[in-house]
Amino acid sequence: MLNTLKKPNLAIMLAAGIFVAACNQPDKKTIPTMTDSTTQTPQLPKAAAFEKTINGKQTHLYILKNKNGVQAAVTNYGGRIVSLFVPDKNGRLTDVVLGFDDVDGFINSKERYYGATIGRFANRIAKGKFTLDGREYTLVTNNGPNTLHGGRPAFEDVVWDAKQTDSATLELSYLAKDLEGGFPGNLDVKVTYRLTDDNAMKVSYTATTDKTTVINLTNHAFFNLNGEGSGTILNHLVQIAADNYTPVDATLIPTGKVEAVAGTPFDFTKPATIGERVNADNVQLKDGNGYDHNYVLSKHDITTPVATVTGDKSGIRMQVFTEEPAMQFYSGNFMQSQNVMKGGKKDDFRTSFAMETQHYPDSPNQPTFPSTVLKPGETYKTQSIYKFTVAQ
Repeated sequence: MLNTLKKPNLAIMLAAGIFVAACNQPDKKTIPTMTDSTTQTPQLPKAAAFEKTINGKQTHLYILKNKNGVQAAVTNYGGRIVSLFVPDKNGRLTDVVLGFDDVDGFINSKERYYGATIGRFANRIAKGKFTLDGREYTLVTNNGPNTLHGGRPAFEDVVWDAKQTDSATLELSYLAKDLEGGFPGNLDVKVTYRLTDDNAMKVSYTATTDKTTVINLTNHAFFNLNGEGSGTILNHLVQIAADNYTPVDATLIPTGKVEAVAGTPFDFTKPATIGERVNADNVQLKDGNGYDHNYVLSKHDITTPVATVTGDKSGIRMQVFTEEPAMQFYSGNFMQSQNVMKGGKKDDFRTSFAMETQHYPDSPNQPTFPSTVLKPGETYKTQSIYKFTVAQ
């Protein structure tokens, strides 16, 4: 049974909440502050540009703020992070997430996933098929022969119901109907974005179903820690706490093996830049056009960082925490300069990266991988945190 599919236990949930809150209290030594000489107003997208009716539902832009001046813009179209302003080494607020100035940019983009909540199933499912309880389900294939990020329609395509509960918190909910996208069960999903006062974006997910199904949720923010539109991410310094990864075939479906990263270009157990080995003579890198691989995390207890990335120009450091057993590291390999982003620059090749906390790709077809099955009466519950400081 998937370790994040839990039957409700109030005592455990309360204890876990207290523990996580204690572990994420602000660290005054590492949280950058904005002084009067460096403070500036974030150039957030205009809310009016995100007002649109799609399939009878209204889209909006919501602004989240913490007490340190960190701000985020989130739209209920696709449950997307549109902007995230955090202070750099000089205290200047820097937008570290790629996105568009208006909702039409997301609708018309050839890259479907900018900032989006991903589901029902993050990553790839081989040949768009899986068997569950003796029945074969057929999904929409949208990535060569495979289904990627839930196929179409998927969570990045829908308008979520939204409720801003306070200045730092946005709750999104969506009911995915039985067989929507080919997946079984009416799936009731809730995603909560919260900006914490230790300069972290905390993303929490819960879901229930009325029929046995599979589920794998994540967020697909595209990051550039030097700031959106600042150029290549190849000089970003990366460390990933994973001794193993899941190699893939030519269509980027896991082979079923779990292999050591030691002695390969996939070894980020010690810090290395993204560009240091991305063009190495390695069949996995060639098939993925760079890093587009699932890392098997050594720990995933929400209190230990599973990845740390530092912008070489800004000094902004992002730590990733998660309860998920794996993380997909993507180095912007399929960015093709086809979209003009918020800052007026195009989304050029490798000008952003993604760290998608998740279960393993193609898990419904891989019995040796951790289960992604969710049954009626169970609750899918998981969280991930992206925490921002400045490198010392």
